[in-house]
Amino acid sequence: MSTGTLLAIIIAIVVVLALAAVAVSLIMRRRHLRERFGPEYERTVEDSDSRRTAERELKEREKRHDALEIKPLSPGSRDRYTREWSSVQSEFVDRPQDAVHDADRLVTSLMHDRGYPTEGFEQQMKDLSVEHGRTLDHYRAAHEVEDLSTHSRATTEQLRGAMVHYRALFDELLSDGGRAQPARS
Repeated sequence: MSTGTLLAIIIAIVVVLALAAVAVSLIMRRRHLRERFGPEYERTVEDSDSRRTAERELKEREKRHDALEIKPLSPGSRDRYTREWSSVQSEFVDRPQDAVHDADRLVTSLMHDRGYPTEGFEQQMKDLSVEHGRTLDHYRAAHEVEDLSTHSRATTEQLRGAMVHYRALFDELLSDGGRAQPARS
């Protein structure tokens, strides 16, 4: 076998191996993003021009999230939030619209105390998506009803549903969502 033929075979093998490595890398990255973001992965892909653009967006969310100082609540803060939630739920009986607004404020306050920025709903969604992608649909639904409620267009049943939805995210944030970022040195 000539040196040229041998060199061509080696180059072809190296190219095939490189392509296989790139393919495996893309598959692993996609799997990581799907596991980390849950249903938010598919939502972002659907709302994006391409899967590649969506995955780039999700990686940027991860990077921003990793720079945040997400922290667990102290036992005292956790107890205070639990009492406040009970109060908001009790308020629902007599003033359902007010209770939904208070639930929204309480969830936002809890997010802030955990270390999440709270500058606007869309950014909140992006920041929460990294660790809480499985409860974001609850937060979206609750927020939509809260908006309707602001204009007095929400039914009592919708308001009740909003409380249930807020509670899902509230419980996850209260319990640290299963994870808290370790303290930095």
